[in-house]
Amino acid sequence: MIIESVKLTDADEILSIYAPYIEKTTYTFETKVPGKEEFRKRIEEISSVYPYYVCRDNGRIVGYAYASRYRVRDAYKYSVECSVYVADDVHRHGVGTLLYEALFSELKKRGYHAAIAAVTFPNEDSIAFHESFGFEKVGHLKEVGYKFDRWIDLVWLEKIL
Repeated sequence: MIIESVKLTDADEILSIYAPYIEKTTYTFETKVPGKEEFRKRIEEISSVYPYYVCRDNGRIVGYAYASRYRVRDAYKYSVECSVYVADDVHRHGVGTLLYEALFSELKKRGYHAAIAAVTFPNEDSIAFHESFGFEKVGHLKEVGYKFDRWIDLVWLEKIL
């Protein structure tokens, strides 16, 4: 497996990984799959400022991870929010681990101080995954999202880089 920086030409493959999370899970609060152009624009905007990686296995993108702005106030500029998504057929094959290792290494090089992850709850696998990287639970918001006809909690996790 190879970790590399995202290219705009990767957008369709990345969207094919992300779409099932939107359509079938509560792991994202997004409820409609974005169009291809909108998704390319998101990648372009994020990757122009923050690290954004894909994992390739035999040429196929099997996962991606990126950092993005945590909040807009200037005092937050050393904090980022992190996201990682892996293709359905490669869960528990080390893809997320490789992606996060590359992401956190680059974030440290760039001088970021805190990484924050918002994880829907319950989602014990994602929480355990983040804790394996040193994230700690710092907050729990009850019923802040509504998807698939039910209210969903959100857990905030933080890692000091």
